[in-house]
Amino acid sequence: MNTQWVTFDCFGTLVDWHTGFAQLLIPLAGPRTADLIQAYHPFERRLESDLPHRLYRDVLTQALAQAAVAIDLSLSEKAVHTLPDGWGSLPIFADVEDMLASLRAMGCRLAVLTNCDDDLFARTQRTFRQPFDLVITAEQVGAYKPAPRHFERFMEVTGVSQPDWVHVACSWYHDIAPARALGIQRVWLDRDRTGEDERTATMRVVSGADVIPAIQQIFARTS
Repeated sequence: MNTQWVTFDCFGTLVDWHTGFAQLLIPLAGPRTADLIQAYHPFERRLESDLPHRLYRDVLTQALAQAAVAIDLSLSEKAVHTLPDGWGSLPIFADVEDMLASLRAMGCRLAVLTNCDDDLFARTQRTFRQPFDLVITAEQVGAYKPAPRHFERFMEVTGVSQPDWVHVACSWYHDIAPARALGIQRVWLDRDRTGEDERTATMRVVSGADVIPAIQQIFARTS
C-alpha cells in the first residue's frame, strides 16, 4: 500500500492564532486590540506578496508597525517585535492532538506547509506532543501561500501521488483555493465560517474531529 500523506496549514488550522495574537497584543493595545488585528491583515498580505522575499518575522514586525500607524496607535520599537518574540505562546486548538493521533493510528504520515520561518516554527513544533514527519516553511521555498511553492516542494520531496494526499486547512485564500488549482484533494476545516463556496473544497468540515471521517472517505474512494 502506498504511503498516505495528510498535510496541514498550521496557524489558524492547528494553532489558534486569533486567541494567541490577542493575548500578545492586549497589553499593547488594550480596548483597541481588535482594531489593531483587523488592520494588521491587509498589511501582512501586501508584505508577503512583495519581492524580494521577506522572512516572516520581518513581515510580522513590519505589518504590526504599519497597522499601528493606520489606527493611530503608538508602539515602541520593542513593542513592534511582540509577535515574533511571543511566537511560542500561541495555543493549539483543543481538538488538534486527538485528530493528529487518530491520523497517525490510521497509518498516515503528517506534514505542515506553513507561511512561517524555520526558527519560529521550531518553537511551535515544541508545543505539539509529537513532531511532524515533514515541515515545509516559507523560508525554505522563498514564497508565501497562496503561491504554489509549498505544494510543489512537498510533491518534489515526497514523490506523493495525488490519490494518496489530502491537504487540510482553514484559510480558503491561502490554502483551499491554491490546492484546488493544483488538483490536490483538500479538506476545508472552516473554523472561521468565512462564507466562501464550499464546493471549492473536496469536503468541508467545522471541527478537528470531523476531519477524520472526511479523510477516511476521501482515501476510500481513491484507493
